[in-house]
Amino acid sequence: MNLYEQLLAKQTKLSVIGLGYVGLPIALEFAKKIQVIGFDIKKDRVEMMKNKLDPSEELPSSAFEGCDILFTAKLEDLKDATFHIVAVPTPIDNHNLPDLRPLLAATRTVGKVLKKGDYVVYESTVYPGCTEEDCIPILEEMSGLKFVKDFKVGFSPERINPGDKDHTITTITKVVSGCDDESLQIVANVYELVVTAGVHKASCIKVAESAKIIENTQRDVNIALMNELSIIFNRMGINTLEVLEAAGTKWNFLKFYPGLVGGHCIGVDPYYLTYKAKEFRYHAQIINSGRFVNDSMGFYVAKQTVKKIIAAGKNVLSSRVLVMGVTFKENVSDIRNSRVADVISEFKTYGVSVDIVDPHANAGEVKHEYGFDMVENPSGKYDAIIVAVSHDAYTKMNEDYFKTIAADKCILVDIKGMYRSKIKDLTYWSL
Repeated sequence: MNLYEQLLAKQTKLSVIGLGYVGLPIALEFAKKIQVIGFDIKKDRVEMMKNKLDPSEELPSSAFEGCDILFTAKLEDLKDATFHIVAVPTPIDNHNLPDLRPLLAATRTVGKVLKKGDYVVYESTVYPGCTEEDCIPILEEMSGLKFVKDFKVGFSPERINPGDKDHTITTITKVVSGCDDESLQIVANVYELVVTAGVHKASCIKVAESAKIIENTQRDVNIALMNELSIIFNRMGINTLEVLEAAGTKWNFLKFYPGLVGGHCIGVDPYYLTYKAKEFRYHAQIINSGRFVNDSMGFYVAKQTVKKIIAAGKNVLSSRVLVMGVTFKENVSDIRNSRVADVISEFKTYGVSVDIVDPHANAGEVKHEYGFDMVENPSGKYDAIIVAVSHDAYTKMNEDYFKTIAADKCILVDIKGMYRSKIKDLTYWSL
């Protein structure tokens, strides 16, 4: 009886290390089929999940129903598992360099409980070679076991899209890989338990690592092109969204749009690839250029708004600005790597008074992460209103509402272009 059959027969267990927006959905899906141990180092998060609450506010309590899962922060509980999935964040540091500390810490955790015959599969996005060069040596060191001979390793990149109810763990084709033919088949079989869309078997771990990292790099570069076009068309007095609408009537035109590129995927993953490229003495020009453009857009939005405030004959130092939305994307509570923070920071360098609201963001987290205070509701009149995130609550607003909080000659900045052709009286601008 191989490992896959043992899991099916519930003679052994699967563990998921890291129960964030990626790990928890995976753990719960598997727990509908086999026995699962959900491990997280944060005890408060574990207690929430024991009470059927998702700390990331992505899943309803009903998602926990019918699941054979043990939530724990105790290392010894992991000893009962034979198939370990590592799903921890892989952020960047202040210098835009890969921060592998969470990944390597999780690897040491697994290494302490690793035994002969175990499998370890990584889902965290990394640069090509990271699994074999950085993680496996730690597993060997911590366990005293030999890679391939005593334990097997695979890589299956996460593809979950936060806030997306259609593209989930079960409906997205899963790329899988292993360290040999046997492990590839076992890893594929295990994931096929929950992924109804099927799996794609990559030829090796590095191919799977590379596939994931270019998915987001490709999007980043394309969005950067749209942002650069937006800057050019703005100088020409042309509405970018109207141009894209016209160009999009051609069947093979790729429909990307300008915007703030943040979060823990598109705004991060390209830096992992450019970092690794330098080891091979290659400077990734297109990728780095795209990153520069996208990382500059928050400052650009603020500067353009300040220019418009001045053009309206107002004193910038006495101006009030309202920023609506601070999460990294619509309808999520996640504020990590939100580029809206760049907009706010740039306003503050001009001495502008900024109020921040968001129906999804936690005020305490925003204060801790960025040092910004949020307000419960808009108050008084604003010289500029920046709608930075297309939350559902904001898409339902109209010009009549904005007029109630707008000062004379107010500028409405609609970063996502939600209100295009709907604003008649206020000064309107979008990317």
